[in-house]
Amino acid sequence: MEESDVEQVTLALLDSANDKDPVVREQVRKSILTLGKQQPNKVLSMCQDYLVKHPKLVIGHRVVILQTIELIVKTKIDDISYPKIKSIISLASDEMTRSKDVVPDWQQAASNILVAVGNKYINDIMEEILSKFQPGILPHFFVVQTLASLSESNVYGMVPFLNAILGTMLPMLGMAKQDNMKWVFSSALSHFSESILEYLANLDKAPDPTVRKDTFSSDIYAAYDILYCSWLQSRESKLRLTVAEAVGSMSHLMAHDKLEEQLPKLIPTILSLYKKNTEHYVISKSLCQVLDASVNMGSRVLETQIDSLLTTLNQQVCAPVDYSNPLTVKNHNEVLRCFSILANTFPDRLVMFVLQKLENSNERIRMGSLAVLRHLINSSKSIMETKKLLILASIRQPLADHSNKVKKRVVQVISAMAHHGYLELEGGDLLVKFIIQHCALPDTYYRPGQRPSDPEEVTNEALRSMCDNTLHLFTTTVGRLTDVLWPMLLYYLTPGQYSNATTPLCKSLTLLGTKKRASQEPNFNIDFNEQVNLPSPHILMVRLLVNGSFPFRSRGHGAPSLSLLNVISPNIHPNAETLWEKEIPALLSYLEESTPETLDNKKWEESLLQFLAKSLVAIADDKWSCQLAIEATRYLSTYNQSLEEKGFLYRCVGVTLQQCSNKEVVQKQLQEILISARHNDAMERAGVAMGIGLCASSHLDATLAKLDDFGKSDAFKKASGIFSLLKDKNDLDVEKMKSTLILCYGYVALHAPEDQILSRIDSDILRSISKHFNTKDLTMKLSLIQSVGLIAKAISTVVRNQGYMFVRKQELMGVMMDFIKAEPTDAMRTPVRHLVMTTCANLINLEPALTENENFDMLRTCLNGVYGLPPVNTPDKDRGKDEEVLEPQQREALYKDTFNALQELLRNILARDLSPDGLQSVFKHIEEWLSSGQDHERERAMNTTAHILEFYFNNLHVKNMVTFHNLGSLLGRLAPRCTDPNPLVRRAAIDCIYTLLYIQLRYEGFSLDYKDDSVERLITLRESMDNPDHSVLYKTCSELAKIISKRLPQQQLNTLIFMLFEGLVDSQSNCSRASSVLLNTLLKHRGAGLQDLVSEMLEVLHIRLQMISEEQVKVSVAQSILILATQHLQTVINTLISYPLPFDSWSCEMWIALGADSKLASQIMEMLMEKLNIMVPYVDKKESMMRGGLTKVATSHPLAMTCALKEMMLNGQSQDAVVSLFPQLFSSLLVRLGSSLGVTLPKDINSFGTNRKSPTKLAAGFDVCGVAVEALRILLARAQLDHVVKPLDQEGAWDKMKDPQQHITGVTLLARAMAKHAGPRLPAIVECLCPCLNNIYECQRVTITAFFSELLNHHVVTELMMMDVLMNNMMERISDPCCTVRMLAVRGLGNIAVGSPEKVNKYAKELLAAMSSGMEEKDDPGKRITLEAMSGLSKVLLYLDKKNVQLLVVYIFMKIKPFLESENDEIRCASIMLLGNLSKFGSGEPVFKDQIHNVLVSLLLHLSDPNLQVVKACKYAMRVCAPVVGSELITTMFQNHLHEDKSLHYGEFINDLTKYLIQDFPGMLNFYHITVIQFFKSNWAEVRAGAAMFIGFLLGNLPEELFSHINMGSVTKGLVMLLQDPDPVVRVKAAEAMGHFH
Repeated sequence: MEESDVEQVTLALLDSANDKDPVVREQVRKSILTLGKQQPNKVLSMCQDYLVKHPKLVIGHRVVILQTIELIVKTKIDDISYPKIKSIISLASDEMTRSKDVVPDWQQAASNILVAVGNKYINDIMEEILSKFQPGILPHFFVVQTLASLSESNVYGMVPFLNAILGTMLPMLGMAKQDNMKWVFSSALSHFSESILEYLANLDKAPDPTVRKDTFSSDIYAAYDILYCSWLQSRESKLRLTVAEAVGSMSHLMAHDKLEEQLPKLIPTILSLYKKNTEHYVISKSLCQVLDASVNMGSRVLETQIDSLLTTLNQQVCAPVDYSNPLTVKNHNEVLRCFSILANTFPDRLVMFVLQKLENSNERIRMGSLAVLRHLINSSKSIMETKKLLILASIRQPLADHSNKVKKRVVQVISAMAHHGYLELEGGDLLVKFIIQHCALPDTYYRPGQRPSDPEEVTNEALRSMCDNTLHLFTTTVGRLTDVLWPMLLYYLTPGQYSNATTPLCKSLTLLGTKKRASQEPNFNIDFNEQVNLPSPHILMVRLLVNGSFPFRSRGHGAPSLSLLNVISPNIHPNAETLWEKEIPALLSYLEESTPETLDNKKWEESLLQFLAKSLVAIADDKWSCQLAIEATRYLSTYNQSLEEKGFLYRCVGVTLQQCSNKEVVQKQLQEILISARHNDAMERAGVAMGIGLCASSHLDATLAKLDDFGKSDAFKKASGIFSLLKDKNDLDVEKMKSTLILCYGYVALHAPEDQILSRIDSDILRSISKHFNTKDLTMKLSLIQSVGLIAKAISTVVRNQGYMFVRKQELMGVMMDFIKAEPTDAMRTPVRHLVMTTCANLINLEPALTENENFDMLRTCLNGVYGLPPVNTPDKDRGKDEEVLEPQQREALYKDTFNALQELLRNILARDLSPDGLQSVFKHIEEWLSSGQDHERERAMNTTAHILEFYFNNLHVKNMVTFHNLGSLLGRLAPRCTDPNPLVRRAAIDCIYTLLYIQLRYEGFSLDYKDDSVERLITLRESMDNPDHSVLYKTCSELAKIISKRLPQQQLNTLIFMLFEGLVDSQSNCSRASSVLLNTLLKHRGAGLQDLVSEMLEVLHIRLQMISEEQVKVSVAQSILILATQHLQTVINTLISYPLPFDSWSCEMWIALGADSKLASQIMEMLMEKLNIMVPYVDKKESMMRGGLTKVATSHPLAMTCALKEMMLNGQSQDAVVSLFPQLFSSLLVRLGSSLGVTLPKDINSFGTNRKSPTKLAAGFDVCGVAVEALRILLARAQLDHVVKPLDQEGAWDKMKDPQQHITGVTLLARAMAKHAGPRLPAIVECLCPCLNNIYECQRVTITAFFSELLNHHVVTELMMMDVLMNNMMERISDPCCTVRMLAVRGLGNIAVGSPEKVNKYAKELLAAMSSGMEEKDDPGKRITLEAMSGLSKVLLYLDKKNVQLLVVYIFMKIKPFLESENDEIRCASIMLLGNLSKFGSGEPVFKDQIHNVLVSLLLHLSDPNLQVVKACKYAMRVCAPVVGSELITTMFQNHLHEDKSLHYGEFINDLTKYLIQDFPGMLNFYHITVIQFFKSNWAEVRAGAAMFIGFLLGNLPEELFSHINMGSVTKGLVMLLQDPDPVVRVKAAEAMGHFH
């Protein structure tokens, strides 16, 4: 390659080195670098010349070139000639110092070159630099900077020069007046000192091992003197910091005596810098170096500075550390290092200082001191060893700190102390206690909307979790602590204030205990007498068991507590061990499977109580059990803040007392419980009662005696005696104490031994409670109700069949009813109702039976007291000021319990009289609620009805034939509810009917397990009830009517019909709806007497429909219309067609009704189509007098008929009619669609018509074309062509059909879907459509041609023998006056090749003629016909025989070529595809091979075309043309790499291709590169960029001997031009190509 070409290119690149686009700049640099690596001397010369020739070049441009020189030097220093090195040194030196002012970017770039060269040629560099570093003259800023950089990058090369440099430099320091010069000298001194220290530290590797520290000491000291005395005082902070940094590095090189002499001044000066600068890291680093140097030489003076040092360092260590800013973190670490250095010399002073600061009032100072203390404990072990006790004593102060931030640091210190053996010493236990206290922290409380603003905020949660982890670490990783923690940690389990720490404590204790137990350590066994601080085994057991009762509280303490109990079993009682090994794991695995939501608390507590009972049996030690009872009772008061746990503990005491045989202990504990209980609390009262009840199961007499005593005791007298005059709180207390007592009696009855209870009910229990029956106190009421219920339950369990007469039953029932009546009717705030009904349900079962009146009264009282309550989610309004508000969950639970209690009561009543009359006596109270206006009341009544009917059915025993005489009236009430607006009522209604019909079947004598098919259908009906869709409900109701009428005995039918008639006129909407439907089935047979004038009838029905809101009633109306139509078809049609457009919803309903009978629908549809096909679809009207132009305006009759067809087809019953008329309907609507496109509604559309409310609103969504499209869609759906509709919906075809711009696409999609999914229907459709192709309306011809054109795309045309018809039609359309029709005809002919390729040769002549004329079409705006012709020809060529095409190949090729560079993407794409398809006809023809080579470049470059379809086409064309090219390598490559879906690495592809072109077609290289250069001027940037790449790779791969084929002049000229291209992508590729010029 010519030298001049490389130069020209390099020059162009240098010109572009400052391109405005960063990517281009980068590529230019890379290319210069590439050329530079190939020919370093040459390119470096050019860079030098360029800089010399352009002294005025902008700085940015110079910098890029200098940077390029630096890179070439760095990578190729060994290949650059020595003379060149010398000239570069002088160039760089000159560039660096040419301007006396400092110009950082430029001079730095030059300096970097010198540093790069200096890594190999240090002597030459020093010679040059020192020439500009003359004694007595202040050097250039960058000369000094370069020396500093060299000392860093080439330590061994530079240090030998430093002595001389320092000698020259010292006098200059005094001459530096400018801050920047002072800065650069200081920075250099800093670097020099660092490199000397590095040199001295690695003398074994150094070139001159004789260098010593004192070689430099005097110079360094002299420099220090100036830096310290004058520069350190500068006002400029950047300078001060650099000077400080230098002084730090220099301190190690100063003579010891000099440093010692300077320290008293130097240290205060450094410390004073902290105040003057915001950036502290450099100061701390410098201070650390000075301290290190002075400690290393054993300075004596340092002691005089210690106070000020500690004070300042303390301020630094207390500064907040911002972890997002690395410098503050580094500073903190440097300060801690200073403390470590000082600690080695002044341990006592330092430790005292830090410990004193722990007492400071400032939070920050306390935090800082703790950080230092932790650092010292961890880093200076030997020094701190003697200080342990002192530290332990001093840390007590921070333990009491209130700040969480300080506490966090304390925890870190304690953690460090633990690892270094402090906690075993005296006072260590306090630190453990501190950790545990903070494991027990509550969650942080924030007021709503308040969040911490302090980023360092430490929340309770964070601190707690830190302490949890610390305790865990103590247990697992600090082995020496085991005996400190065991058994001491047990102490913290029982006091309430540590309850939140239970979980981590138990886990740690479990780990410790398990370990000790496994290795049989003697101290696993605890002597509780010796360890007086620990809780007793009894209390430990109680505490852990109660923790287990609410396992998810206190951070989930249940499972850990039980695990611990298992581990310490030998310490609780040796006899428990075996049982617990078995029981506890089972309890734990049950817990593991539960969550707070799924755990059944009742069952869980029961299993814990059983566990306790089993444990006491296994322990079998009465004295121990008695002690447990005594201690547990004493322990009750610790739970005063957590009453649920206390309640459980009462039951534990009860279970324990059951096992105690010492009567005295039992008596004493019962007394203790009753006296000390806090009776004012409901939960506690219940707990006491349950506990005492449990005790009674073993000690009935003792318990009753104790209760009797308590009732007479002073406690009551005190409370109600003399103080009653004052009427203070005490009055309340008596009622509450009585309530406890009453409840106790109830639970005693429940738990008492069965053989003793009956004799005590009257004599002891009821006698004691009945005196309180007339109380007004709510608490006592609730206790009484519960107690009576428990007594009733106890009796019914015992008596079952003993004929026991409970004489006080009526009296108790009466008391209960009074309680309910006294409740407010509008709200439920207390459990009175639910408890009374539960109690009544238990009492009902006892003899004697209630009288009818008592029964009636009870039912009415209970139902009215419950059904009338407001819904559960109604807020509570008028409550008294003392009454508490119920939480939503509490209220929900209360309602649920109350309704369950009601159902239980009703079941028990029914069970006593299971007959139709018994049922009626209950139902008559419910039925009035069934038609309530309130949703929730109907729902409640319905659910109850369903419940009692099911109960009735399940418990019915038919002994003899009974008439179920109230069946009709029950059904009449329930059936209309099947369409209730409330879905729950609907389902329940069906359930009721289902049950009723089965009860009837039982009465008819069928067995219990008999299943009746028709009644079973109700189950499927019930599912459909969930669907509120009226049509579903309609069907369901008529089904229901059929089922009922089938199963109903004759004498019941009259009642039912009577009830349903009542329902029809009912104002309740749900009744009228259901009744109309149920009656519909009966009214079907009466319709003949409608002889009036039809149109008036229809009009009245039309108006009536507007008033009926009920779907079912409308359905009945629709049926009337149908009946009319069967009699007077023509009149009905004429009347309805003339209704105003758009049809209102009532007119639509009437049309839909007409679709219900398919025979009738067929007649109507034929009439409508006949008219539609002959009427004028639209008229052309002038837009306005002013503007010319015509608008198509729809005619109203055809529009109305299209609407009518659409509505009729909406009726599912019209299906048979639609299927039989499908071809006619389809073609009529398709033609109608064509003539509706772009047609507007007539202006006066809304002016005629009756009672229009808001005409414009109705017409808003109504348009002429939309109606036709919708009708067509409904037609396809109705003809069950869902496979056709689905793809059309997905592709948005319907909207496209309506849009004049996309209409053809829409119709094409329709034809495609029909051809694919409805082939057999097509011949009849084509037959109907062919005559319309000659219609005068152009729009209709376009639509039909588009439809036919797409059909030809599918083989179904040939299969169904339609090809000839369609082919002839298309050939006729080729000469249609409308160019859109012509275009579609050409498209259709092309499609033959896809749909029926086997027919192509049959029609070869016609097809080729049509396509050729298409490619030459003159009247072709937008080249649409040309495009179709090329695409069509492409398709056809695939199947044509060679003989049919041979002669035309080159002719077609010539025609295509101009289109390859067309601006139109589609034409470019089609021409490339066609070119590919022609290739197979030209193989073996030399003429054709030339043609391929002619266009190959174009194809190659369009592989990066901006249009993806063009790229795909190029890939295809190149693949199929590959065999014709005449190179096996290229053929293989094209076929392997050019796949449509695979991405192509364009660069690699072009690179390989150029290699093969060079190898296989050296003779064509001239032709190729000249062709490529022509594309440098292409319209597409991508193509220009591709052309540049092609040339680049071609040059890169070209062997020396072939360069003669290339016109380098034009290549260079072209690339230089592209380097100026407006598009950066092109500039980048041009620059890249230039990188190959070597």
